[in-house]
Amino acid sequence: MWAVTHLPEESSTPLHPRPQGVPQPGRQRRPMTAPKTQNNKAPKSKKVLLSILTVIVLLGILVTAGYFIKNLIDSKYYFCKRSVRFIPLEQACDGNDDCTGGEDELTCVLSFKVNTTFPVRLMTEQSVLQVYREGSGWRSVCSDGWTEQHTETACQQLGYTNKPQSKRIPVESLTSSMKSGPFTSIRPGSTSIPIQQATTDRSVCSSGSVVSLSCSDCGKVNSQDRIVGGTDAVIENWPWQVSLQQNGQHTCGGSLVSPRWVVTAAHCFSQTKKELSRWRVVSGQTHMSLLGGSYVDRIIMNGDYSPATNDYDIAMMRLASPITIGEGSKPVCLPPSAFGLTPGISMVVTGWGYLEERGQVSSTLQKASIPLIDRDTCSDPTIYGRSITSRMICAGFLEGKVDACQGDSGGPLVYLSSSKWYLVGVVSWGIGCARERRPGVYCNVEEMLNWIHTVIEKHS
Repeated sequence: MWAVTHLPEESSTPLHPRPQGVPQPGRQRRPMTAPKTQNNKAPKSKKVLLSILTVIVLLGILVTAGYFIKNLIDSKYYFCKRSVRFIPLEQACDGNDDCTGGEDELTCVLSFKVNTTFPVRLMTEQSVLQVYREGSGWRSVCSDGWTEQHTETACQQLGYTNKPQSKRIPVESLTSSMKSGPFTSIRPGSTSIPIQQATTDRSVCSSGSVVSLSCSDCGKVNSQDRIVGGTDAVIENWPWQVSLQQNGQHTCGGSLVSPRWVVTAAHCFSQTKKELSRWRVVSGQTHMSLLGGSYVDRIIMNGDYSPATNDYDIAMMRLASPITIGEGSKPVCLPPSAFGLTPGISMVVTGWGYLEERGQVSSTLQKASIPLIDRDTCSDPTIYGRSITSRMICAGFLEGKVDACQGDSGGPLVYLSSSKWYLVGVVSWGIGCARERRPGVYCNVEEMLNWIHTVIEKHS
């Protein structure tokens, strides 16, 4: 039972009476406020901080969601800016004007055939300069009258130029097929015209020597396999390796051959992969990065490329602006003609491709050392037979175990000579990955030099 308690009547006298006083003019009662203490400040600061963090997290979620939604849309549709509508991505770059003004056909992969001979080349491991003229054919350039200006002119014709140098090579030290000529030499006062136009034919070199060129610092690194059966690598040792990404996804590899040009495989641009704005080139990264990268303003496939046979499987990408050369981003050297690679020599393939057949891409750059396989061996009916053309080379082990794989396509196969790395192959095709008697097949870069030099000259 609840008990009732009688309380004393409430007193009208204050508990703490104050002295009576006469109000003073000008003095008013101040509103009562709680004393400012550190304990009151802390909860307010925490609330503000929590609010800020909540906003940041929400913004991060929205940005991330927006990024993935955009990539999802970009992977399926092409946006026509003029007519403000979407079309299926497969309709872009299909040869038909599906957007107003043919907008969807303006920024597409180009196809380019070469029916001329690029007039300048380097020959053999000695990098002997030769020029070509109709009627005269190829001739080695004598060092007679050769100047630094001629060196710069010739190297500019060959593409990437950085600290170009020339030296004299005695005719007697040339290969037997080159010792007897034919030769050509520079005409006096002809420093400002293309080298092939500045020369005149000679039966012998008066100086007894020919010109050897080194046009850049390409292919040089400070030191020194997954790829299937490979090991981890660092980009500083393979600074020409780049990742070609479509809609933020690694699709193929590639090789820098100048600050603005990348060599890769033509088959990387099949079906819905022909629209330029979808592509980025990420350089200078050991670990796969899907952010940033360079924009692309040209993709040029070899016009003779055959998807059915994989022949002429090569393409070039021009970056919208040159990359900055550094320890992690540096061009590889293009090989001279008649490089003289012999079966069994050790080469290196790099990339972020599958670690095993039907596997997953690697997050870390991989490298593998593999030997060059004799063409007759690779063309054996028990291996690849007639599928191997002169535009292809084979590399790997017939017992399998080490090989390039999906995701490595377009990447570099390189060879070290005289302290420089040369791009001798482009990852092209193969049956499976690292299977017995199914080695990797690569586009033969030496056979594509005429096309490469012509593309750079016409689109620079």
